[in-house]
Amino acid sequence: MTLDSSSSAAGASDPAPDHELLVECRDDGVAVVCMNRPKATNALSLNLQALLSKAFTELAANPQVRAIVLTGGDKVFAAGGDIKGLEGAGPIEIMERHTERVWAPIERCPKPIIAAVCGYAFGGGAELAMHCDIILAGEGASFSQPEIRIGIMPGIGGTQRLVRAVGKFNAMRMLLTGKPVTATEAQQMGLVSAIYPDDQVLPEALKMASLIASMPPLAVSQIKEVVLAGVDASLETALMLERKANQLLFATRDQKEGMQAFIEKRKPKFEGR
Repeated sequence: MTLDSSSSAAGASDPAPDHELLVECRDDGVAVVCMNRPKATNALSLNLQALLSKAFTELAANPQVRAIVLTGGDKVFAAGGDIKGLEGAGPIEIMERHTERVWAPIERCPKPIIAAVCGYAFGGGAELAMHCDIILAGEGASFSQPEIRIGIMPGIGGTQRLVRAVGKFNAMRMLLTGKPVTATEAQQMGLVSAIYPDDQVLPEALKMASLIASMPPLAVSQIKEVVLAGVDASLETALMLERKANQLLFATRDQKEGMQAFIEKRKPKFEGR
């Protein structure tokens, strides 16, 4: 599918189920994944979650894709789970949905993912953003884990990724009050990487993704893998992982090309080999 920003404009009618997610693969190695449920504020229905899972599985396997931008458009990122689909569910049904399997292709994607967040990133929307590697937010963006207000709690990593991102005390405030934080507050906490005017979030995300896509792919993937693997390891173990990955990269053509290009003062041509 080709991304069409006009289809996600405010006031648009609900798209067909197979058009609730729009994917565009650009010539610069960047893929854009856009959630497209405008009337439902991109609520994460089971169908949308399945489409996200499928899209990230395919993008991870596509050698032409080197970086991914995830967005909900310029009005809203994702305003949480689909409450209508949860209200009557029992614990066994929730367990059998195996959301951990659905979200695994995003969590384990070897390509860097940039979340371009405008408007609400609430509940599952905030958890989805936290699955990404970099979060760029619009000035009007806000983040919240409001599950407590309806008698439940985050179930897609909100209690765990949030505390790792912002620390125990900021995480507890968000989790136990359900109150949203602004983009500025989120950046001060360490949740947001950078803030831009709302209409510049996607262009800036694409610019950053294009820059990352121009880097040697094997080095990019090793950096992401070591950072994520080392977060919960001891410092000694994490440093060992870093050394081994660094040593491995000296066996790549891209390392030879990068260093030779630096010496010759020319632009390198990286092949991912």
